[in-house]
Amino acid sequence: MEQQHQIHTISPVYNEHSRILILGSFPSVKSREAGFFYGHPQNRFWKVLANVFQAEVPGTIEEKKAFLLEHRIAVWDVIGQCEITGSSDSSIRNVVPNPISKILETTKIEQIFVNGKKAEQLYQRYIYPQTKRNAICLPSTSPANASWNLEKLTEAWKIVLG
Repeated sequence: MEQQHQIHTISPVYNEHSRILILGSFPSVKSREAGFFYGHPQNRFWKVLANVFQAEVPGTIEEKKAFLLEHRIAVWDVIGQCEITGSSDSSIRNVVPNPISKILETTKIEQIFVNGKKAEQLYQRYIYPQTKRNAICLPSTSPANASWNLEKLTEAWKIVLG
């Protein structure tokens, strides 16, 4: 598999009521195919958030959007386009960041969270210099983060409750 230029085509989810922003690095192949965030069936993002908010796990894209907005969560990714091999965060090159300020200017985001260490690195390099807003790094919900089970992830992610 070789590096390919990819453009982020999934629109951010947020509205004027959003209070927290969760940023990933860049959508996986499965998410790009599904046309929505955390589309890989093994990614635990939706299960973790459902556990944190003691809610049903949303299934459809519409249910996921409604869940996020109901809980005042904005979701997007740090990267708008890049060179990437498959879904490998470690292969990311030639980054063009997303214009995160467009969310920050139209919401009352109180805290920014990043989903995993790679998202944190990318945030620090490309977004923090513009926004000067710190982000809290949460353990990745990716299946590649096998050392964190669902229970342990849920406990760590409860910080989003404020």
